[in-house]
Amino acid sequence: MKKVLSSFSVVFLMAANVFGQNIPVDPSVKIGTLSNGMKYYIKKNALPEKKVEFRLAVNAGSILEDENQRGLAHFMEHMNFNGTKHFPDNKLVDFLQSIGIKFGQHLNAYTGFDETVYMLPVPLDKPGNLDAGLKVIEDWAFNATLSDEQINKERGVVMEELRLGLGPDKRMMDKYLPKLLYKSQYADRLPIGKKEVIENCKPDVIRKFYKDWYRPDLMAIVVVGDINVEEIEKKIKDNFSKYKNPSNPRERKSFDLPNHKEAQVAIETDPDATGSAVLFAIKDSELYQPDLTVQQYDESIVEGLMNMMLNSRLAELVNAANPPFTYGSVYHGGTYVRTKEAFQASATTKDGDQLNALKVLLEEVERAKRFGFTQSELDRAKEQMLSSYEWAYNNREKNQSGELIDGYVSNFLRQEPIPGITWGYEHIKKVLPAISLTQTNELIKKLVKDDSRVIVLTGPQKDTIKMPTEAMVLNTFNSVKMADLKPYEEKSKVESLVKPFRSEGKITAAETDAKLGTTTWTLSNGAKVTFKKTDFKDDEIVFSAISLGGVSVIPDDDYNKTKFAFDALLEAGLAGLSKTDLSHYLAGKQVSVSSYIGGPAEGISGTSSKKDLKTAMELIYACFTDLNYNPEAFNTYKSKKSAMLSNVNSDPQYYFSNEYSKFINQKNPRFTSLEPTEKDWANTDYKKAYEIYKQKFANAGNFHFYFVGNINEEQLKKEVLQYIASLPSTGKSSAFKDTGYRPLTGEFTKIYKKGKEPKSLVAISYSGEAPYSQKEGIALSALGEVATIKILEKLREEESGIYGGGASGSFSKIPYSAYDFTVNFPCGPENVDKLIKSTMAEIQKFIDKGPEQKDLDKYKEGEYNEYTTSLKDNGFWLQGISQNQLDGSDQYDILNFFDKLQALTVKDLQEVAKKYLTKEKQIAILMPEDGWEKAKNDMSEK
Repeated sequence: MKKVLSSFSVVFLMAANVFGQNIPVDPSVKIGTLSNGMKYYIKKNALPEKKVEFRLAVNAGSILEDENQRGLAHFMEHMNFNGTKHFPDNKLVDFLQSIGIKFGQHLNAYTGFDETVYMLPVPLDKPGNLDAGLKVIEDWAFNATLSDEQINKERGVVMEELRLGLGPDKRMMDKYLPKLLYKSQYADRLPIGKKEVIENCKPDVIRKFYKDWYRPDLMAIVVVGDINVEEIEKKIKDNFSKYKNPSNPRERKSFDLPNHKEAQVAIETDPDATGSAVLFAIKDSELYQPDLTVQQYDESIVEGLMNMMLNSRLAELVNAANPPFTYGSVYHGGTYVRTKEAFQASATTKDGDQLNALKVLLEEVERAKRFGFTQSELDRAKEQMLSSYEWAYNNREKNQSGELIDGYVSNFLRQEPIPGITWGYEHIKKVLPAISLTQTNELIKKLVKDDSRVIVLTGPQKDTIKMPTEAMVLNTFNSVKMADLKPYEEKSKVESLVKPFRSEGKITAAETDAKLGTTTWTLSNGAKVTFKKTDFKDDEIVFSAISLGGVSVIPDDDYNKTKFAFDALLEAGLAGLSKTDLSHYLAGKQVSVSSYIGGPAEGISGTSSKKDLKTAMELIYACFTDLNYNPEAFNTYKSKKSAMLSNVNSDPQYYFSNEYSKFINQKNPRFTSLEPTEKDWANTDYKKAYEIYKQKFANAGNFHFYFVGNINEEQLKKEVLQYIASLPSTGKSSAFKDTGYRPLTGEFTKIYKKGKEPKSLVAISYSGEAPYSQKEGIALSALGEVATIKILEKLREEESGIYGGGASGSFSKIPYSAYDFTVNFPCGPENVDKLIKSTMAEIQKFIDKGPEQKDLDKYKEGEYNEYTTSLKDNGFWLQGISQNQLDGSDQYDILNFFDKLQALTVKDLQEVAKKYLTKEKQIAILMPEDGWEKAKNDMSEK
C-alpha cells in the first residue's frame, strides 16, 4: 500500500494506539527459513479432509531473462512436467493422474513477469502420497533433467500456447504496451516470449536459466491441508536443506516502472477487434511498499473504502438511461509490475465512444476530488466492508485449503500481510467507526495528479469510426479540471423492500428422508420446501426454486419475440426500487437472489448468510410478486448488450461456433444467431416477456424450493411461512415440453474460414437420439475423460501438435433422450489433417480394444478425489437434491453415483464406443481466411 495519507492519519492511528506496530502474522501458520535460504509456510487445515495443497513459489520470472532467453522462464515451467530425477520424461503427469490428480484442472503452474508458481493438490487417501507430493516439489525446484530430447519435443507445445494468444488483442497490445510500461524492462519481457527464441534456442540456454534462478534463496514451499505440521516441517528440513545456492549467485534485481512527466497516449485499432475500451493510469510517485505496519494496513482500509464508493457511483451510471459505458471501474492498486501501484480506471464502450467514456470517468474522479464523498456513501461502504469481514470470520473454521494457500504465496513473493481473519475482523471493527470523510476525501486528492499518466484507447478499425487524436485525449484531461461539475447527490435511503403484511400460510405436511438428511414441507399454497442442514460452512445458505416449463412451453412466435428480453427483466429492479436502489438497500448484507426463465424450467437461485436469510426471503417474494416494468431499463440493457456484441463476430472462434450452430439448427425456427442482431432487437417484445414472467411466477404452487446450509430450522420455518407460503398460487401444474426440433445429424465435414492468424480449431462430434441409459451415460462421460488423457498424450506429448484439448461424453434425458460425444482441440492449420487422423486412430482403439485399464483407473481416482470433496459442498448438494425434479432421476444418485462409477469396466466403455462412436460423425474445422499454406509462411516470419 502506497503511503499517501497525510498527518491526519497519523493522529488517527496514534489515537487508536497502534502507530508503529507491525501487522501480526497468523499464529496458525508455521513459517521458517532453511539454512540455504529457502522459506516454508505450513498450515493445518482440515478441509477438504485427507487432502493437501502444495505450492512451489519461485521468485523469478520473465523479467530476469537474458536477451537470448526471451520466453524461457515460461518454457522452463513446461519442462518441469517433462522429466525430473524421480519422474523421467512424461512419467510425472502419468503418476499424478494415477493418484487422482487431473492435469490442467488440478495440476498446474503459471509464469509471470516476476515469479513462477507451481500448484499441486494431493489426495492423502493412500499411504505414500504425501511423500510423493513433496518429492514432486523437490524435483521441480532442483532436479529437472532438461534433456535435449524433451526440450526439443516441448518446443512445439510452447509454440501452440503462443499461437493461442495471437489475434487483434495481441496486435494492439504490442503497440500500446511500450507506453503502458514506458521505459521499463517489463515492456520487453512478456512471459510468452519470442518465437525465434522458443524455436531455436540451444538447450544449454534453458539450463542456464534454471541454474541461475531455481535456487533455494529464491524459493518457498507452501503446504496447507489435513496434515501434521511438525511432520511436514521435519520432512521439509530433511529433504530440502541439502541443496546449495550457487557459489557466485546472480543478483536478483528488482525493476521499476519509471515515472514520467509527459502523458503517454496510445490509440490503437484493429479491423478484427471485438470491442472498444479505454484505460487510464496515474502512477504513484514512489515505489510500492508492502503493508508491514498497522498504520499501513489501516491506510489500505481507507483506500478500500474509497475504491468502493467510486465504483458504486460508476455502477449507477452503467445502470442509468443512455449509459456512458457498458462497464466501468476505478481503483488504486497494483499494476503489471510489483514495484509500482497506480490510480487506474477502465471502461468498455460503444464503438467510437471511447473519448466520451474517458471524459465521464475523469469527471467522476474530479467530482470526488473536488467535492468529496457523502456521509451516507461512506456509511454504506463501511457496512459492506464490515459485512464481508464478518462473513469471512464466521466461516473461518470451514475454509478450503485452496482458499488459503495463495495468501501465503503472496506473502513470500510480495510481502502481503497474513494476519489471519480473526485479527483482521477484530481490528476492522475497531478501526472502521473512526474513519472519517476527511480521510477518504484527502486520499483521492493525493492519488490524482498531473504527471505519470498513461491513457490507452482500443477498438475496431472501421471507416465509420473516427478515433480521437492524442491532442483530443490530452485536452479531455485539461477540460475536465475546468468543467462545471456539481456534487454527487445521494438518493433518499431505502428503508424496506417489502411492506409488512400478515401471512396466513401454513405447513400442511412434512416428511423427512434419513438417507439424504432432508426435510420437505408442503405449504398451504401448494409450494414445496426441501431443506438440508449442513455444517460445511458455518455461515452459508444456498437455495433455488424450480418450476417446470420454462421457454419450452412458449409458442414459437412468442418465444422468438421474447427470448432476448428475459435476461433483461431484472434490470428494471424490484418493488419499485431500481437496481441502484437495491444495491444501496443491500449494502452490508451477504445475500444475492436472481430469477430466470430457462429451457425446461423457470426459477430462483441465490445465496445468503444466516442473519440475512430474511432479506433473501424478501427478495424471493419480490421476484414473484413485484417485478418492476420499465421499458427504459430494457432499452438501457439493449444498448449495453448491443455495444458488447456489435463486433463479436470478428472473433474467429465465436464466428466458428455461431456459424456451425446455425448450420446444424437450420431446421429449428426457434434458433437464431448467438448474438442478437438489430432485426432481432426490433422484433423483441419486452412487454410480452414481462407478461410471460408474471404469468409463470404467479403460480408458486408449481414451485419446489430447496435450501442447503447451516440452517436454523425455526428461523427457516418462520421466514417460509411469512414469505413463501403467502405467495400466490393458481393450483395448476405444468411440465416442460419437447418442441420436436432436432439438430442436423449425418456424416459431414464443414470448414469455416475466419481470422488472419495461423490458428485452427477442430471439433469432431457423434450425437443423436437414443433410449436413455444411466449406465451408458456414466460410461460415455468416463470415455470422454479417458479420451482426454489419450489425446493429450498423443497430440500434445508425442506429436507436440496442441497445447490443450480434450473430449467429453454425455447422455441427456431432457427435453429428449440423446447422446453426445465431442473432441475439441486448437492447432496450427498445417496440422489439422494429421491431428484428425491421430484422433480417429485413438477412437478406433477404443472401439477395437477399449481403453487401457490404467487410464480407466486414473479417471476413477480423479473422480473419487473430486467426489469426496464435493460431498462437503453446499452447492453440490443443492444441485443433487433438486435434479430429480428436473429429469426424474433417482433422488439417491448423489449418494450412489460413485459406486456406479466404480463398477465401470473397460468392456463397458468399449461397448459405448462401439455403439455410439461408429455412427455418423460430424467434423467442423476453423481455418484462417488465407488458407493454411499462407498462414504457415506468415507464422515463420513472425
